[in-house]
Amino acid sequence: MSRTVTTQRKAINTALAWGIGLLIFFPILWTFLTSFKTEATAIADPPVFLFFDWTLENYSVVTERSDYARFLWNSIFIAGGSTILGIIVAVPAAWSMAFVPSHRTKDILLWMLSTKMLPAVGVLYPIYLLFIKMGLLDSRLGLTLVLMLINLPIIVWMLYTYFREIPGEILEAARMDGATLRSEIIYVLTPMAVPGIASTLLLNFILAWNEAFWTLNLTAAKAAPLTAFIASYSSPEGLFYAKLSAASTMAIAPILILGWFSQKQLVRGLTFGAVK
Repeated sequence: MSRTVTTQRKAINTALAWGIGLLIFFPILWTFLTSFKTEATAIADPPVFLFFDWTLENYSVVTERSDYARFLWNSIFIAGGSTILGIIVAVPAAWSMAFVPSHRTKDILLWMLSTKMLPAVGVLYPIYLLFIKMGLLDSRLGLTLVLMLINLPIIVWMLYTYFREIPGEILEAARMDGATLRSEIIYVLTPMAVPGIASTLLLNFILAWNEAFWTLNLTAAKAAPLTAFIASYSSPEGLFYAKLSAASTMAIAPILILGWFSQKQLVRGLTFGAVK
């Protein structure tokens, strides 16, 4: 009887997981299909799902109208740069909190996390003026620094969680063998935390790639990433849904491919544990 109940629960959980997965995937599928429709078919009522005349016209218009390669390079530079800078800053911070904690460590972590609750629009004006004064407006460097700072609390929290799972005795043994602080972090701690660091890199790269608020407000032309590329297909005349869908598909395709090929590493990092 118990085996039958267990089997039924597994079947229900599997069906529920598939249902949620399809529900999450449906908007992506619908965007992909709409990108191959004409504008008239894209706004048809009732909606047309599969049976329509497929066309590549939207992709031709998008590539002719915009320099996709420039937007793509800006996204790679900004997302990659902000993630790498964040890791460089966060590893020593997470190490100190995990292995040399003080009575204020938890308060500091909570304070860092609370900054993510601040509405971004609340600090847009001072940052905008600061960028004008420093000459960083519409620059890849400026946007890289901003995205690094806004994602830094998440990076520190994730690395702190992973580092806490590493036995401190291993680092103590390294110190007894004469390892300096730099050697301890680079040659002992970092190799042991590779799965956790890799998953942190991937997650924050995705967050930076998908960031729209700061990219739309701090860039105009030279440093505009793919989020601005998508927004450019919203005009005062209205939304061109088919062309907007084609631009969206071209913008999300690289990150979807990256996520697909790195999903095992991401899951491994999110379930990272100590050496027992």
